[in-house]
Amino acid sequence: MNPTSAQAPGLSVMREGEPPREIRLAAPAGAGDALLRSLGAAAGAGIYAVDAGGRVIAANAWAERLLGYAPGALLGLDADHVLKPRVDTDGLPESSTALEQAGGHHRVNDDRAVVVRADGTTLPVWWSAAPLPPESGYPGGTVVVLNEISERRERVEARADRYARSEVRREQVESELADTAWLSELTLAMTTTLDTEEAVWRLVRQLVPRLADTAAIDLAEKDVLRCVAWAHHLPDALPASPDEAELPDHAEHRAAIAKVLKGGTTQRFRPTASGRPDLLSLTDAGDVLVVPLRLRSTTLGALTLARTGTGTPFDEPDQELAEEVARRASLGLDNTRLHAAQAAIAETLQQALLTDLPQVPGIELAAHYRPALAAAEVGGDWYDAFPLPGGDTMLVIGDVTGHDIQAAARMSELRNMLRALAVDRPEETPGEILRRLDTAQARLTHADSATAILVRLHPGPDGSWQLSWSIAGHPPPLLLACDGGTEFLTGPHAPLLGARPTMERPTQRADLPAGSTLLLYTDGLVESRSQSIDTGMASLRQRLADHRAMPLRKLCAALARELGDTRDDITLIAARVPPPGA
Repeated sequence: MNPTSAQAPGLSVMREGEPPREIRLAAPAGAGDALLRSLGAAAGAGIYAVDAGGRVIAANAWAERLLGYAPGALLGLDADHVLKPRVDTDGLPESSTALEQAGGHHRVNDDRAVVVRADGTTLPVWWSAAPLPPESGYPGGTVVVLNEISERRERVEARADRYARSEVRREQVESELADTAWLSELTLAMTTTLDTEEAVWRLVRQLVPRLADTAAIDLAEKDVLRCVAWAHHLPDALPASPDEAELPDHAEHRAAIAKVLKGGTTQRFRPTASGRPDLLSLTDAGDVLVVPLRLRSTTLGALTLARTGTGTPFDEPDQELAEEVARRASLGLDNTRLHAAQAAIAETLQQALLTDLPQVPGIELAAHYRPALAAAEVGGDWYDAFPLPGGDTMLVIGDVTGHDIQAAARMSELRNMLRALAVDRPEETPGEILRRLDTAQARLTHADSATAILVRLHPGPDGSWQLSWSIAGHPPPLLLACDGGTEFLTGPHAPLLGARPTMERPTQRADLPAGSTLLLYTDGLVESRSQSIDTGMASLRQRLADHRAMPLRKLCAALARELGDTRDDITLIAARVPPPGA
C-alpha cells in the first residue's frame, strides 16, 4: 500500500517502516478517488487492516467511531494487545482479536467477539476477516470488518420476523385453501341429493371431526322443532339416530336454539352439568356453538357444534367457518324442501289421474305407483281397471314418454279413449280394441311415443279364470304360479301405439290358474342405466317368486321399492286368483 499525494478522506493509513502517524491513504489518480472515498465512508461497518505483526495500518472512520478513537488514533496500535479483553465479558466466551482468530492467513466469516474501546469499555461485535493479497505491499496482513452486535441483532431479528410473518401468512393461505376445498366437498355432498334426510346426515358426517367433536341439526317442521341428525367423533357415544334416543333437553341448549329460531345470531356458551343424559352431557361438551340455518327471512332450524371440555375452544375463525357452513346448508335444505313440495304436488296430481280399482268377485286386484325420486313432475305412466258388461274385467297399463304436464295430459287422453272404446264394443278382443285406439290416436292427436298392454279377465262358470291380452310395444305380463314358478306371457312383436294405424294387432290367450298372480308393470321396474333390461327382467322374476306369500298390495310396493331405477316412474297393477279351497 503505497500512498501518493492524493488523499482519500475517511481512511487513515501509515507507511511501511515509518513510525505511526496520522495520514490519509492515497487513492488512484482520476475517477478512482471518488470510488475509494465512497467505499471507506459508506461501508456501514468498521474496517481496519493490520500487518503481519498485528499493527493497525489502516482504518476507516466507521471503525474509529465504533471503537471510540479519534481520527488516525488507531494507526500503529498493537491490535492484539489493545483491542483484546483480558476476561469474559457480557457472558460471551473469552475471545481474541480478529487477527489472532484469522491466523493472519485464513478467511473467517461472521463470528462473534468482544473488543475493548478506547475508554476501556467493551463492545460485543460480529466480525469477519480475510488476508491481504501479497500485491498489497503487506504480506501476512489482514483486513477486519466489525459490526456492532446490537445492530446486527436487530437486522437478524428483523429478518427472522419477516420470515415468521411470511410463514404465518403461508399457513393462513394454506388453511384458507383447505377450508375452501372442504366447503366445496360439503356443498357437493349436500346438493347431490334431493332428499332432506340424506342431506342432513351427509352434513353432520362432514362436520365431525373436521370442525367439531359433535354436530347436530334441529329442523322446524310444521311448527314442531325436531332433532333430525347428529354425529359424534366417538360413534358409540350416541344412539344411531335421534329418533331412537328420546333424550331430555339441556336447558341452556334449548334456550340457545329458541333465540336462534326467533331471529337471533349465533349463540355460544359453555354448558353447565345438567345431571341428566342429554345430548351435551353424553358428548362431554365444553364449548358449544348454535348457528342459525337461515335463508333470507326464514329460519329453517339450527346447527349445533360442540367441542369437548378437554379440546381446543372455538375461536373467531371457527365461528366464521361454522356460519359459512350454515349458509350453504340452508341453501341445500331449501332446495330439498322445494323439491319435496313440488314432488308432493306432482304425486297428488298423478294419483288424481289414476283410477280406483273396482271390487271384482272371485279375484283380488292391487296397484302401486311410485314417482321418480329425482323429478318433481307428473309422468306418463298409468294403469286402469274396469268391469265390462257380462262380468269380464279389463286391466290396462301404459306409458307415455316424458315427465311433464303434456305427458300427463296425453296419458289421461289415451286412458279415457281406451276405456270408451272397450265399453262401446265389449265383444271385441284386446287386439281389436288396441287397433281402433291406433286409428283414433293417429287422427285425433299428435303421435307421441306410447306403449300399453290391454288384458281381459274372463271368469268361468266353475270359478276358473281365463285371460286374453294384446301388447303395444310394452314389456310382457309376468305370471306367477302358486308353486313359485314364473313365466313371461310373450307373443308376436307389436309396435307402439299409433305407429301403424291399419295393422291388425294379435290377441293371445291363456288360463289363469287358481293361486296364480298376474303382474303388469312399466319399464321403470326393469330398466335402469346400471343394468340391461334382460338383467332387470330376470331380477323381477326372482323377486316376484321370493315375495309370493305377501299380500298383493304389499307385494307390489316391495317390488317397486327393491327394483328399477329411482330416476324413473314405476307403475304396477296385479291380479291374484285365490288358491283352491280359499
